[in-house]
Amino acid sequence: MRDLLFVAVLAALLALAVARPFAGILLWSWISFMNPHRLVWGPASELPWAMSVFAATLIGCVAAGELRRPVWNAITVPLLALMACFTLTSAAAIGEPGAVWAKWEHTMKVLLVLLVTASMLTDRRRVQALVWVMVISLGYYGVRGGIFSIVNGGNYRVWGPPQTMITDNNHLAAAMLVTLPLMNWLRMHSAHRIVRLGLAAAMALTLLAVVASYSRGALLGLLAAAFVMWLRTKGKLVSGVVLAACVAGAIAFMPAAWTERMNTISTYQEDGSASERLVLWDISFRLALSRPLTGAGFTGPYTRSAVDTVAPGGPARAVHSIWFELLGENGFPTFLVWLSLTLSGLILALRLGRMARGRPDLAWAGDLGRMAQVSIVAYLVSGTFLSLSYWDFYWTLLVVVGAAHALALKALAGDPLAGNGAARAAARRGVAGGWRGGWRGGPARPALPGLAGGVRA
Repeated sequence: MRDLLFVAVLAALLALAVARPFAGILLWSWISFMNPHRLVWGPASELPWAMSVFAATLIGCVAAGELRRPVWNAITVPLLALMACFTLTSAAAIGEPGAVWAKWEHTMKVLLVLLVTASMLTDRRRVQALVWVMVISLGYYGVRGGIFSIVNGGNYRVWGPPQTMITDNNHLAAAMLVTLPLMNWLRMHSAHRIVRLGLAAAMALTLLAVVASYSRGALLGLLAAAFVMWLRTKGKLVSGVVLAACVAGAIAFMPAAWTERMNTISTYQEDGSASERLVLWDISFRLALSRPLTGAGFTGPYTRSAVDTVAPGGPARAVHSIWFELLGENGFPTFLVWLSLTLSGLILALRLGRMARGRPDLAWAGDLGRMAQVSIVAYLVSGTFLSLSYWDFYWTLLVVVGAAHALALKALAGDPLAGNGAARAAARRGVAGGWRGGWRGGPARPALPGLAGGVRA
């Protein structure tokens, strides 16, 4: 029954994607981030839903004229460059060709959708809608994991949906950690008390789920994210007390087994898992040194024949580091392009905070920039111990930051409709949509429009 219901709902949403292309982008994001099809049984769990949604969205874009010129900014240019780099490194890969090109195909699809997404984030409401989808998609596992931990007293680890990038408890913990600041942004700008309370509760449960994952890398990421969150908030004293109480409360809830595992961070030399990761990082770095321009190609560090070229008999498996995975698979030039993507996101996020000073109408963008900084730090610290170099959720976050920066620039340039897509569309039709007074005649007196979805203007 669950299987049939899911198919029926997705069929209706596919039709919506054709009629409203941006709804297709949201649907793609939901399928890609949450993987709801992995939560049902039967044939529906194996159908290519993501590609079906993308095809429906493209059809809708053509029919509705949504395919505008590509948006080029500090985020989309590195994304396009990565497409070229990944293609070149795959052509020179020394791994198994079938596995190499399968990973290349998946990565190219993700990057292509990101470029389309960037071109369609044309106003504040669309930015907010995409962030809501991101939060709901991973917040579901945070809330569920938090409740699960309370019920079992934190004695069992929290895991993600099967056959996905976040199945592993470590990957899921990092994903939830990156999502927490976005939850806080939505909470900060919600006009409805019930929504703010709901998001606050979701944040508390998600924080507990992160700790209950038993991920040591996520614990380090949590501490780093909490510190950056404290730095980026205005009321340092109050925020410091709240953050410390939340983190300390979640840790105090956990049983002795959790404490024993976390204590191994300080004695990593004696831990077999940690020691093996150092070996894997060394092998990946050697692969990059042996082929500095292209690396070993996709899946190279996972392939026995490739690993044997630099470390005969060494482990051929997941690298467990975003840095060394990208470097070993793609070489130094691609690594620098990939790194520039994150640096661009950080710079734009910092600029958003500065641009919003003294501009109440840009408070949403400034707060988004501050919370994005926390998410980026959480990803970089947690990802140091995880194979999440090609994570579409993180890249989408950077695209959102780039879109918010572009909207803020328009607002600072004097565009009175920047960030208000409905009013802009009405203005193009010569209608005073959301504005009092004539658009073409007489002085227009802007109303302060309340943003759809309960977010303050």
